[in-house]
Order: sequence, then C-alpha cells, then structure tokens
Amino acid sequence: MTSNDSRNLDTTAIYFADEDPRSRGGKPEGRGGPPSPLPKRGGGVLTWVMLAALLGLVYVVLTSSSTPGMKVSWSQFITYAKEGKITGPVEVTESQAIAKLKPGSVPGVTEDKNPTPVTVLLDPRAMDTYYAELRKEGIEFNVNVGSSFVGQLFLTIIGPLLLFGALIFFLSRSMRGAGGGPGGMLGSFGKSRHRVQTKESVNVTFADVAGIDEAKEEVSELVEFLKNPKRFQKLGGRIPRGVLLEGPPGCGKTLMARAIAGEADVPFFSISGSDFVEMFVGVGASRVRDLFKQAKENSPCIIFLDEIDAVGRRRGGGFSSGGHDEREQTLNAILVEMDGFEASDQVIVIAATNRADVLDPALTRPGRFDRVVGVSPPDVVGRRQILGVHSKKVKLGPDVNLDKIARATPSFSGADLAALINEAAIIATMSDKDVIEMVDFEEARDKVRWGRAKKSRKIEEQERIATAYHEAGHAVVQVLNDDADPLHKVTIIPRGQAMGTTFSLPEKDRYGYGRKYCEATMRVLCAGRIAEAKKTGDISSGAGMDIKMVTRIARAMVLEWGMSERLGFVSYKGEDSREAFVAEKDYSPETAHLIDEEIRHMAEHAFADTARLIDQHWEQVVAVAEALLKYETLSKDDVDRVMRGEAPAKPTVADLLGAEMANAAPKGVLPAPAIKTDDGPTGAIPLPA
Repeated sequence: MTSNDSRNLDTTAIYFADEDPRSRGGKPEGRGGPPSPLPKRGGGVLTWVMLAALLGLVYVVLTSSSTPGMKVSWSQFITYAKEGKITGPVEVTESQAIAKLKPGSVPGVTEDKNPTPVTVLLDPRAMDTYYAELRKEGIEFNVNVGSSFVGQLFLTIIGPLLLFGALIFFLSRSMRGAGGGPGGMLGSFGKSRHRVQTKESVNVTFADVAGIDEAKEEVSELVEFLKNPKRFQKLGGRIPRGVLLEGPPGCGKTLMARAIAGEADVPFFSISGSDFVEMFVGVGASRVRDLFKQAKENSPCIIFLDEIDAVGRRRGGGFSSGGHDEREQTLNAILVEMDGFEASDQVIVIAATNRADVLDPALTRPGRFDRVVGVSPPDVVGRRQILGVHSKKVKLGPDVNLDKIARATPSFSGADLAALINEAAIIATMSDKDVIEMVDFEEARDKVRWGRAKKSRKIEEQERIATAYHEAGHAVVQVLNDDADPLHKVTIIPRGQAMGTTFSLPEKDRYGYGRKYCEATMRVLCAGRIAEAKKTGDISSGAGMDIKMVTRIARAMVLEWGMSERLGFVSYKGEDSREAFVAEKDYSPETAHLIDEEIRHMAEHAFADTARLIDQHWEQVVAVAEALLKYETLSKDDVDRVMRGEAPAKPTVADLLGAEMANAAPKGVLPAPAIKTDDGPTGAIPLPA
C-alpha cells in the first residue's frame, strides 16, 4: 500500500503496506501621529431588547389585572347579595360585574380587614336580564360600558400595536447606521473582527521563512514600497494593490504575510474569510467597509485575508438557490473597496487560499489582486533549509544528518517538518536522552506520516506470516527493479491502519513521471499480493490499497498522460470544475469501454510480469520474509545482505526480549534464558517496543 497523497503520484516516497481491514486588539499607532482611538461600542441592541422586554412585561401585567379578584358564577353572586355580604355599589361593564365582599363574611375567602373583590363574567347579549335581576334584588349598581370598551380595546389591539411599532422603530434606527459608527447594524455586529498586530508583536521576518525563495523575491517589492513609496512614484509606477498567496495547506502562506509586515514595520490587520459571515443579512459587507476604513486611517499597513475562498467563490456557479446570498454581498463589498484605493493610500491587501481555482474572476483581475504568488511544497533544498530553521530550537546529536532527513521526507510541507522536529524532541525526551538522535527522527517521520506504531498489538501467527511475505514481495521487487524508487526499509510492525510497511527513499523530487517509472511502481505494488498468495494459498484484503494505487496510476496514464497506444495522444479526463455532481465526459460510450479495457490491460500486464519475477526470485523472497519474522524491521542494507545469503548485522527479536528481561530483573536473580525463535515466534505475541 502506498502512503502517497491521493491527488497525484507526487514527489513522495512510495510506501507499500499490508493494510489492516478497519481579540481583537486596539488600533496600532500610525506613522504620522498618535494612535487613533477605537470607536466606542454602543450597547444599542441590548438597550432595545431590554426596553422591548419591559414593554411586554407592562402589557402582561395590565392584561392580567383586567379581571381583578376571584371569579364566581352569577347565581353565587346573587346569593352573596341576598345574604348581605356585598358592600358598596356593583360596577357593571359590558362583559363583567365587579363587587366587593365584606371582610370576614366568607370564611376562608375574605380577609379580616380589607374587602375582597369578586368578578362575574356576563353575556353581552343578556344585559337587560342582568339589570332587571339586580333591581329586583335591590342591589345598587353602576353601569360603565364606554370606559370598559376603551380599556379592552387598548389592551387587546392598540397595546400590542404600539409595542411592535416601538420595536420596529428602534430596529430601523439601528439599521440606518449599518455602514459603521456606534450602534449601527444591531450595535457591534457590523464591526470588523480583525486582529491588529504592530511591529512589537509581529516578530517574524524573512529570516524565519525558508524553502520558498521565489515567493520571498516576489513579495520583497511590497516591503520596499511600504518603506519607500516615493521611489516608485518618481517613475509613475504603481505597486500591486493586492497579492494572492496560493498553495497547499501548511506551506507558509500565513507566515509569509506576517514576515512582510515584520520586514516593513507596519501594522498588520488579520482576519479570516469566515469572520465576515453572520446570521444577519448585510453584516459581512458592513464588516468589510469597517475593516478597510480603519486600515486607511492607519496607512501604511497590510490587510491579510486568510482563507478568502470562504467569501470569494465564483458567483453564479453551482446549485444556487436563487435567493439573497450574503456571501456574494460580502464579495461585492471587497471588490468595491479594493477599487476605491488611491495610489497614496499605502494599503496592501494580502489574501491566502488553497482553492484559487474556485475564486471569482473579478477578484483576481489586475487592479485588485494583481499578483498570484504560488507557495508550493518545498523541494529537497527547501526542506533542508526549513529543517535548519526549526532545528535551532532543539539539541541535536552528532549522528543527525539533516540532509538525509530532507531526502527522506518528500512532499512534506513546512508544517509537517515543524511537526517532525517537535515529535522527535518529544520521543527523545520520553527516552530520557540528552540530545535528539537520528533514530528519533526516523520514528518521528513515520509517526507524522503513518501514526504511532502499534507495538503492543497481538498478531496471530498465520496473519503475521502473510504480512511478512506480503512486505517481502514488495521489498524484493523494489530492489530488483532499477526504474523504481530505491528501498529504504521494510517492517511488519503495525502502524496506523497498516499491518506492515515498505518505505522507499526517492533520490530526487519528481515533478513529472515517465512511463518506465509508472510501470515499475505498478509492479512493486502487485508484488505483495502475489507473494502472499504463493505462500498461504489464499488472498486477503491487505492488498486493498495496493490495488487502488495500481488503478489510479493506470487511469492517469490512459486519461491524462497519453501513455496508451490504443487511445493515442489524447486527453480524456475532462474539466473538473467541482461545481457539478457528475464529472464531465467528452467522449462516447464506445471510447469509455475502450478506456476501461486499457486500464484493466495495464494492471493485468503488470501483475503477470511481477508474478514471473517473483517465481524467478522466490528463494530471496522467502529469505527476506523469514528475516522479517525474526527481526521485524530491516533496512535497505539488511535486505541486500539477506538477498545475498548473509545474516543481518542486528539482534533478533528474541535477543531484544532477553536483554529487556535482564535489565528488568532484580539484582542477585538470574534472568530467564532468551527464547530461541529460529522459525519465528509461535502463537499470538505482543510486538516488542
């Protein structure tokens, strides 16, 4: 199985493995005077929300108090009146009658000192009947229909209308200031959330950026412009308004932008593309305007937009819903603000993305992002420089060879190399070492690429033998094939999802792939399945990644690189715009059938050639497999010795176990004898550390 990046055959070492089935800060000080104070943040939205809540509370209180006292039926009310328990006149409205019970007249209901109000709900259609009965019983009452109607109208209709009208009025006042200023667009929502760093906090310079010399040369003009703008204005030249840093993740785009600010000694406004987007419509555009306004006030300065593809994607593409797109409004605001720059503004916009193919063309045209600077993964020289920068912070042993580490880490980005140095330091620390040794870098490289070695995993003997022969097939065919990358080491210690791994060490970084190299790589990939099947008489899922890589190489040879004699010098890949569910195909069904036949033919041809090579050198495959069962890990020199019939110059697993037991035994107690395993350990055993 290979560990290459799936995007291409790339410059990585090819690994064959038996797969396991499983604050924003304050504004900086400008050059021309004292620091400009930050605009005060209004508490607008909180004020309006609290006011609305207060009005709602008042409304609820008024509504709930419209029917005072306890509610009784009309018959009970008449009974209280007949018994003389009611004091004072009864207030009658169009929907209810309100009376007061004498203190202490009704046990358990009335209080001893104050009258208790009671309410009777009335039917508006039978008011005459109520009046007649009240007169009949001699109950004094007052009719108050008009005022009740007005009160009910206010509580049910006019009150809620006034409440919502006041809320809409306050929100509309806030919306008027959406372009900036305190209280605009729901208070601070429309304010930019950038982070400002000055020279004192930006301590990164070009000396800290290694492995991307061409990119540094391209952006050095920006530093000179920010330091001495009159030099360019003398001849009428105009510095680029924007620079787009494009490249894979971890290659140093953000570090490059910080280094530009550090070299030029200017404020550095940093914000991510996702910080522009909020749940409220118009917030993104408001934040863009606020950011550029503050940048112009603090010029000369640098605006850094990280991950700009979050808001700068091509407009009108894909499966848009057709509604209002907040992201497009934010992009429009960026385009307008960059057009509004003057030559004297001295504001440079730097953006970073790893998806330049999806950006809107209006964003990358001259006058906006005039220059696209590619920040690609470092080559072997660049990796050596990056290792040199990061290794200054750690203690290296005398056996450490950074040149060899640079060769052994193809396709590693700057972030990967920084992680490698850190992991090596951690491994050496956990081993109680005073310095970092070469073996620590070897383990750190494998850990960064594959994950931690699973040395405690118990492997059944049958599966262990199949893994050993699988990896031995890879290793022997790789050594015998001059067109493949040189072998580095082979191991059957599980790591990540792989039961075993075969590492190669490219002699150089590859930027193109020859047909001989592709065919040789396919044969090495096929060797694991063939050797495993020849030994065990069965096949397993361990070759799943090998099959996937063989198919990927063959498909690229046919569709992209014109390496098929039957299909000729034609590209059949089509355009991958990443905007559609179905990939574009510009060929007929007959051609598609022919492509499938060619891909299968290439894979079967490589498999057959490798099977013949394995049969011819089967004794060497067996010797390497048996050595793997004894030693578990073999270097390139060890494999060469075994293929010549010699024994590797290293201790076996049994020797290592015996030495470990001897060191762990108490003084005065004889250590247990080492277990002899000429044919490999039997049963399920834990792999030694």
